[in-house]
Amino acid sequence: MQPEESRTDLGVVKIHKNVIASIASLSALRIEGVRRIGGGLFRSGLAEIFGKYAVPAVRVEISKNEEVRVEIPLVVDFGFNIPEVANKVQESVRSGLEKMTNLSVKDININVQAIEKPQKEAK
Repeated sequence: MQPEESRTDLGVVKIHKNVIASIASLSALRIEGVRRIGGGLFRSGLAEIFGKYAVPAVRVEISKNEEVRVEIPLVVDFGFNIPEVANKVQESVRSGLEKMTNLSVKDININVQAIEKPQKEAK
C-alpha cells in the first residue's frame, strides 16, 4: 500500500492506507449495532496472527486527485435496523477520516456480511 502524501512548509506528511483503514474501522466500531469488522472466515483474532496493525478487511483506494474510497465489511447485531446502522457507520467514517486526515471522502461502501446475536443474549 502506498502512503498518501502532502507537502507542508516544513516537509512532507505521509498517511499510509493502513492508517486510513484503521480510522475507518475504529469509526465504524463506535456505532451501536456493529458487532465487528469483517465477516465469514475473517475474525478479529486473525488480525493478531497478521500483526496488530493489519486491517485486512477494510479496503482503501485513493484516486490521483486525493479522493478516498473505502469498503467496509460489517457484522451487525441481530435486531438492529441494518440500513440505519450502515448509514450511521458511513457518517462516522466520513467524519473521522475528514477530521483526522483532511482528505476528501468520495465513497464509503458498506457490505453487511452477517448478523449475530448481541453478546448479552448469546448464552
